[in-house]
Amino acid sequence: MKERKILLSEKDIPEKWYNIMADMPNKPLPPLNPATKEPIGPEALTPIFPMGLIQQEVSAEKWIQIPDAVRDIYTVYRPTPLYRAYNLEKVLDTPAKIYYKYEGVSPAGSHKPNTAIPQAYYNKQEGIKKITTETGAGQWGSALALACNYFDIACEVYMVRISYDQKPYRKMMMNAWGADVLPSPSDRTAAGRQILAKDPNSPGSLGIAISEAIEMAVQDETTKYALGSVLNHVLLHQTIVGQEALKQFEIAGDLPDIIIAPFGGGSNFAGLSFPFLRLNFEEGKKIRAIASEPASCPKLTRGQFRYDFGDTVGMTPLLPMYTLGHNFIPAPIHAGGLRYHGAGVIVSQLLKDKLIEARSHNQLECFEAGIKFAKAEAIIPAPEANHGIATAIQEAEKCKEEGVSRTILFNLCGHGHFDMSSYESYFSGKLTEHELTEAEIHSSLSELDTPTI
Repeated sequence: MKERKILLSEKDIPEKWYNIMADMPNKPLPPLNPATKEPIGPEALTPIFPMGLIQQEVSAEKWIQIPDAVRDIYTVYRPTPLYRAYNLEKVLDTPAKIYYKYEGVSPAGSHKPNTAIPQAYYNKQEGIKKITTETGAGQWGSALALACNYFDIACEVYMVRISYDQKPYRKMMMNAWGADVLPSPSDRTAAGRQILAKDPNSPGSLGIAISEAIEMAVQDETTKYALGSVLNHVLLHQTIVGQEALKQFEIAGDLPDIIIAPFGGGSNFAGLSFPFLRLNFEEGKKIRAIASEPASCPKLTRGQFRYDFGDTVGMTPLLPMYTLGHNFIPAPIHAGGLRYHGAGVIVSQLLKDKLIEARSHNQLECFEAGIKFAKAEAIIPAPEANHGIATAIQEAEKCKEEGVSRTILFNLCGHGHFDMSSYESYFSGKLTEHELTEAEIHSSLSELDTPTI
């Protein structure tokens, strides 16, 4: 009998997070004050984040200890299984060996609790009573609602309007864990009212929702803001995924040639790939890491590397990133978690240095890949996860064309049980393409008055 699942025990949950900043040949450029354009230090982040997370954000230490209280909650769903996709290999008739790390076994159905839990923990340690945040498809909002419930912290979630309407059961999940969920843009904030005045039917964006959540957080000293991707400390927390996968590949007696994960802001991709990139830095391995993004929001493949805001209104520091412009409103695709205008600072620097790769896929191609995977492996993926599957299938087919066997690992970051309306659109032929033109990208970037690099 073939061994499909490679499992670890709870004692195998990593004790430390891996900080790739310690190994990067070129460190990211510093954040800038939006007014003076001068570099800023960690103190500028204190109105938004607790000091425990700020220290992790700027840390140069290679390993960061995971608190026992966080590891204890991790045991609810970690370690997660590593699967060998034998059925998919057979369907594709490929010599490639395909594995996937399945993060959909968490209570929230995705990888997002890996950072939501420690973020809630560090806020609780500093006496914070309430956390505000944004969410696209609802995976991050669900995860933070779960984490805040564990630590008895109030949670206020600004959910991108198009996803709020498309995914009502994600909202119900957040409500079940005690969170207050509002469609963004909302009339609760100045930022939201400003957007609605210009476009009462705005579908929203993660940038707008971030502006709203930050605006509410800075008004009260017992309230902080939490972000589900992009920032260094968030990517750090997600490395628990790749560290587990490394142990599982040791058991399998194998090692990936290619690592693939969907890309919105960077936490999904970083969580799986960074621990394997460490082997490239330390041991001279040549493991390829590919970030898979939507063609409708292609910041890595078609964006510009420059300073930009992380939100739409301009409340965050200026960050060096690949961006489509903070005013960019992505098309209302079903992969709501990937509809973000910019890429995380660390991932942006790695791509600039050609240490990782990026690839974009259109919406129909991704759903075709997701259905092919679901028929072969029985798990229905989230629309975000379909992007990684599409890249994995491309690489497996390339192995077949070249007559070579490579080991491919991708992150199945979440299940699609709350996304069935998107599959209904696909099956009914209502799913449309939203690939950007060069003129649209140029127009979005030309509006920026932020510093170029």
